Amino acid sequence: MSALADRMADACARLGVEDGIPIVLAVSGGPDSTALMHLAARLAPRGAWELHVAHLDHGLREASVDDARFVAGAAATLGLEPHQRRTDVAALAAEHGRGIEEAGRIARYAFFDELADDLGPRAVVMTAHTADDQAETSLLHLARGAGLAGLGGIAERRGRVVRPLLTLRRAELRAALDAEGITYLADPSNDDLRHARNRARRDLLPALERLHPGAAASLARSAALVADDDHALDAIAAATLAARRSADGWIDWRPAPAPAIGRRVLRLAAGSPAPSAERIGALLDAATGGRGGRTIELYREAGSAGGVMRANGPIGCLLTRGAHTYTGAACGRRRQAAGHDIGPSPIRTEARKDQP
Repeated sequence: MSALADRMADACARLGVEDGIPIVLAVSGGPDSTALMHLAARLAPRGAWELHVAHLDHGLREASVDDARFVAGAAATLGLEPHQRRTDVAALAAEHGRGIEEAGRIARYAFFDELADDLGPRAVVMTAHTADDQAETSLLHLARGAGLAGLGGIAERRGRVVRPLLTLRRAELRAALDAEGITYLADPSNDDLRHARNRARRDLLPALERLHPGAAASLARSAALVADDDHALDAIAAATLAARRSADGWIDWRPAPAPAIGRRVLRLAAGSPAPSAERIGALLDAATGGRGGRTIELYREAGSAGGVMRANGPIGCLLTRGAHTYTGAACGRRRQAAGHDIGPSPIRTEARKDQP
């Protein structure tokens, strides 16, 4: 475990984990999160960390109460304070029309965030994602036709969520636990082949390893490289937007930026929630195309902002945000028919020909 602890310490230093801070450890009781808990406990005296173990019982199995009991006992053995909550994830999934996995992820991070909020502004959340998780994520995103953001996989750090084991293999962690006689749980849901990730884990990654030994580690490295490129393009797009947008909100589209940058510029200008890739593509075509008189909805999902895009020529585009910013007959009729505001941040985008 000592060698793995040193590697985790290096990752924490690289990811900006400070000394003397509260750290929420996301622990399910499985081998990866159990290793995270033990490694963090070894490193805590070096960094004067205040460790808190967080476990969310999803309420999906009768035995989940035993899992919670196991995690509490394992944390107590290390002198760590456990924080536990039971949530009916199946009910949440049904209520919000989400899959079980997505509903569980949202519930977990909501719990971790709430606990970190209580611990103060410097608190971070650590999860036990590994290089294997990174490889699986990248492959699944590739199969879905993701762009660089998706192919970059799991971020090592996003906000206060830190993943210091992302360069370590799952087998390394289990071998270290077994060598020291540390027990952990086996989650039967990982064998449920209804979930795409489990099928990728059982069938796809082993097949790639047979084809190219070390494939999982290579995929994880590729994801890190792609993520670096993605961040660099985002920085270029932000600088491009700042340089092209005038004080009144117009974005000069002459000469048109490269499509990869143009898409990112439009996503940044549109803000959150970002329109779909299809809508961004239509917006880009309208801003650069020669046919005027086009109106394109940026959002189709119920309850979203419902903005429209009007294109009159390939010169420039304007995006404005605000609770009462509407333009064009189509948008006006839509608001009147609804009888109320169609969203907190509607978006107007239109081209204009009067730029010099």
